[in-house]
Amino acid sequence: MSRPPAEAPQDLDLRSRTIGLLLNTASGSCRAESRQELEDILAQAGLQASHTWCGGGEEIQAALAAVHSGEVDLLVVLGGDGTIRAAAEACANRQALLIPLPGGTMNMLPRALYGDASWQEALRATLAAPRLQLVHGGKIGDDRFFIAAILGAPSLWAEAREAVREGDISEAARRSVEALSQAFSEKVRCQVDGRDHGAVEAVSLLCPLNSAALSDEEEVFEVAAIDAGGPLDAMRLALTAVLRSWREDDAVRCSRGRAVELHSDEPIPAILDGETFSFGSSVKVEFAPRSIAAIVPGRPAAASLEPDALLTAPLQGPKPRSGSAS
Repeated sequence: MSRPPAEAPQDLDLRSRTIGLLLNTASGSCRAESRQELEDILAQAGLQASHTWCGGGEEIQAALAAVHSGEVDLLVVLGGDGTIRAAAEACANRQALLIPLPGGTMNMLPRALYGDASWQEALRATLAAPRLQLVHGGKIGDDRFFIAAILGAPSLWAEAREAVREGDISEAARRSVEALSQAFSEKVRCQVDGRDHGAVEAVSLLCPLNSAALSDEEEVFEVAAIDAGGPLDAMRLALTAVLRSWREDDAVRCSRGRAVELHSDEPIPAILDGETFSFGSSVKVEFAPRSIAAIVPGRPAAASLEPDALLTAPLQGPKPRSGSAS
């Protein structure tokens, strides 16, 4: 598998790139009218897209196929977290450049790269002084993430949160009770770089771009093994996350590592960059250095999303994965 170059060029000439635009109009703040606005901003920078995809599922798949085939080597994406994660995954596999613009709710990768700027502000600043930023990520089999992953029982709350978002309060209550009953009975056994962390409720892995404890250049995960032990401990942990650093809570054991292995008697639920997955009973998470080459403004403005923020995001999925991912 190819990966981005080790050194970023001093001057990045985007005019030599074949540019594709992908707009997912089903996402939160991306509308069909955004296409013209996006093309106008490109034109003001002396650039023009060779391909534009504006719509939903079929358009997204067509754009990803163009990246995989090498037809596009710079993809500008305006969409939600699921669309951006899929686009980043495609770019990682083909050494294509990526400009991920915030068009959803959480906007995890765009927020980490561009701060709280609107997509218009982020794009104008990026095109005015483009700089290459290599982003480290992680992978579980063929599935990648670039901000954070949460594996284990707490990700079961995703279905309950989704029901709330859809306005089905009774269904949300039912799913919450079901999730709570499972959350403290299904633990995962965790190893970090071969070191045994025992049985825990969940494991959170932060990539360097998003971890306050790591520099962007460090090639390692920040790993938080979480063992709440029961509903009261879980409530305390939630309050700790709000009032001060979640790292200070006794239920959290932090470490660093490049390979995390999880084993359970049941399928392991997970959240990767805001998207829900279900893996087999054995999962291996591997650090993936220099996964994507993102284009950012000459002066970065990053904002991190801590693990508890991931647990409040509207999620997509789940996507089942058969067997173990290793």
